[in-house]
Amino acid sequence: MLFPPPTLPSAPPRIVVTGAGIITALGGGWNENAKGFRNGLSGARPVTLFDVEHQRVKVAAEVRLPDEFEINRLSKHQLSRVNRAGRLLLSAAAEAWHQAGWNGDARLPLVLGTTAGGMASGEDFYKQALKNSGRRNQPTRALMYHAHAQARVLMDALGFSGPVMNIANACATGSSAIGIAWEMLRRGQADHVLTGGYDALCQLVFSGFDSLQTLSKTACRPFDAHRDGLLLGEGASVLALETLDHAKSHGANILGEIIGYGASFDSHHLTQPQPEGNAARLSMCLACESAGISACDVDYVNAHGTGTPLNDAAEAVALNRWAGDYASKLNVSSTKSSVGHLLGGSGAVEATVCLMALKEQWLPPQNGLNEIDPVCQFRIIQKRTDAAVKIALSNSFGFGGVNATLIFRRWE
Repeated sequence: MLFPPPTLPSAPPRIVVTGAGIITALGGGWNENAKGFRNGLSGARPVTLFDVEHQRVKVAAEVRLPDEFEINRLSKHQLSRVNRAGRLLLSAAAEAWHQAGWNGDARLPLVLGTTAGGMASGEDFYKQALKNSGRRNQPTRALMYHAHAQARVLMDALGFSGPVMNIANACATGSSAIGIAWEMLRRGQADHVLTGGYDALCQLVFSGFDSLQTLSKTACRPFDAHRDGLLLGEGASVLALETLDHAKSHGANILGEIIGYGASFDSHHLTQPQPEGNAARLSMCLACESAGISACDVDYVNAHGTGTPLNDAAEAVALNRWAGDYASKLNVSSTKSSVGHLLGGSGAVEATVCLMALKEQWLPPQNGLNEIDPVCQFRIIQKRTDAAVKIALSNSFGFGGVNATLIFRRWE
C-alpha cells in the first residue's frame, strides 16, 4: 500500500507552508526571485543549451545553475549522474527542506509534478546511439530519463524515504501536485509532505512548441491586445507542507497557508482552451468553495497568462465571469512575462510567487504590456506595487482542457 487509508477527520486540519525553494531564470532562492518578481524583471536570454539555428525563435528563460548544491548526502559521482532537470529539482528542494527545519532519516510522501522529466537524458541517449560508439554512460542516461529516478535521487540527497507520486497533468502539473499533497494532508494520510514541480529546457520540447508556432517572436506579453506567443522557460519550486499541529510541534516558521484547491477538465480541443472558459471558471469556483470564500475576498490573482492569443482570451473571459461585479477591482498579473512558461514547474513557481506576495505585501507586476486587451475587465499590475494582500489565487490551465487553481492565505 503506497499511502495509508485516510482517517477522514470530521474537521480537516489547516495546512501550512513551512518551506519554499525556488530556482528560475531570475536566480536561485527566495531572495533573488522575490527581488526579480517584485520589480518585474525578465529572465529571457538567447538559448545556449542546444542548437536553435533552424528554429523560428531563439530566446528562452534559461536558468544559470549554481556550481554547488547544499546537499551533503550525495557523492560527487552520484551528483555527476544527475541531469539538468534533476539539478533544478535538487536546488529547490534543498532550500524548502532546510527552511522547514525537517530532519533526515524521516518518512514522508513526495508528490512531484513534471511534464518533460529527464527528456534531455533521452536526447543524449539517442544522439549517442546514432554515433554507434559504444554504450559508455548509456545506462545512466536511460535511468535518468525517468521522472521516478529524479525523485529517488532527491530522497537520497535529503535522506528521507516514503511513497512517491509523480504527476503529469500538462501545464497544470505543478499546481495539481501541490493540490493533491494538500488533499492528502487534509485526509489524514500524512502530517507533512514535500511537493512541487520542475522542468528543464530541452531541444525536443523547445522545437515542439516552436513548430506549433506558439512561441513569441517578439516578447511574451500576457493579456496584451497584440500578444503573439509564449516565452518558454525552465525552473523548479518545492514546498514543504505540514498540518498546523505538526508545524507547531517543532516550532516551524510558517510562510503561508493553503486554504483551497480546485480542479476541472473539458474536452474541447487537444490544445485550444474552451473559448468561454467554462472549465477554467469551474476550477476557480471549486477552489473558492473549498476555501469558504468568494471572488471578492481575493486580493491578487496570479493568472496562467501564457501570452498566446487563445489562452489569454479564454482565461480573461473566465476571470470576468468568476469575479462578476468585482472584476474591475481584481488585481491580476502573469509572472510568465518574467520567467516564461515552465511547463510542469509553472504552477509550483507561481504558488511560491503568491507566498512571496502574501508574506512581503506586494503585487508582482508583469513587464512588456503595451495595450491591454479590451476583453480584460480586471486590473493588470504593470509596475512595482506595495499592497495589503491577505488572500492570493493562482491559476494553471493546460493542453487538453486540464485546469487547477490554488488559494493561499497570509499567515498572521
